[in-house]
Formats: sequence, structure tokens, C-alpha cells
Amino acid sequence: MAAILSVSGSPSPTSRTTRLLRHLDDRLRRQGHEVTPLEVRTLPPEALLGADFGHPAIVAATDLFARADGVVIGTPVYKAAYSGLLKSLLDLLPQYALTGKTMLPLATGGSTAHVLAIDYALRPVLSSMGAAHIVPGWFTLDQDIAAEGAASIVAPAAAEALEQVTDQFSAALGGRTDTLAATG
Repeated sequence: MAAILSVSGSPSPTSRTTRLLRHLDDRLRRQGHEVTPLEVRTLPPEALLGADFGHPAIVAATDLFARADGVVIGTPVYKAAYSGLLKSLLDLLPQYALTGKTMLPLATGGSTAHVLAIDYALRPVLSSMGAAHIVPGWFTLDQDIAAEGAASIVAPAAAEALEQVTDQFSAALGGRTDTLAATG
């Protein structure tokens, strides 16, 4: 199966965006994919803000992108665009770092007024970086994502839509879209 990089562009340690991504990561793993999570907020701020291309953490993050067949990019929406934290990482990647990659853009926000941020802010950047295929993304309201202990709870209607976009992404990577039984 495919190697997938799951990137959270949220600056918050209690991020709904990250919770949503980890929820989708579990589905992708059950479909047989190898998923590597990357939380941009854990990268050194001085490397991100100082554009230190040679910093070991930035080099390692760049390598994760290079090894991935597909990338899930999740971001909270602020001021009708993706997060500045995500932008700082994307700015440090090589111009065509996404060449040949299949992409799944996701966004979270407090209002449906931001639903077009995926298509008007994030998708053009991913395309300019050479993404081979950007599957339809999805915007999820913050209120539809909750935490219950270590688990993420996604409202039923949002969960159904997210399963569909995740399965489209998996299929675009040549993977199975049926979910394998969880083993414990």
C-alpha cells in the first residue's frame, strides 16, 4: 500500500484539526496504508521563522514529504486562509516538493463562511508545488469534532462525508477503500 504523510498545520496542542487528522489516519491504516503523522507545531520555531533550510528538523520534514506517495494536509482556517504555521513549512520545502504526490486537503473552522478556503487558498499552493492529483477536500466545523479521552469523536454527518473523501484519496493512491477489521 501507499506511504502517506499526514500533516497538521495547527499551532494548538489541543487542536481539533489534529484530532480530525488522527481520526482519518486510523481509517487509512485500516485500509492498509502506512501513515506518518507530522505536526508542524513540533518543528523548531527558530528554524521555521528563520527559514533555516539546513536545520536537521526541516531536512527530516522535507524527507518525509519526499518519501510519501500521498499527503493529507490539514489546517485550521484563520482569516479565510490556511494557517501561517503551515505556510512557514510549505515555504521551506523545495518548489516542486509535491511533484507526483496525491493530495487530500482538509480544513477546520468555526463557521461555514470559511468553506472555500480549501479551493481558493490551499489548493493553488499545492498545485504550484507540483501535486499530481488533488482529490476533493473537505471542510469540517469545529463543533463537529470532539475529544473523548485519547479518542476523537466526529459528528455522524461529518464522519460520513470524511469517510467518502478519505476513501476517494485511498482509491486515487491505488489502495483498497474497504476498511479492514480492527485487530487488538
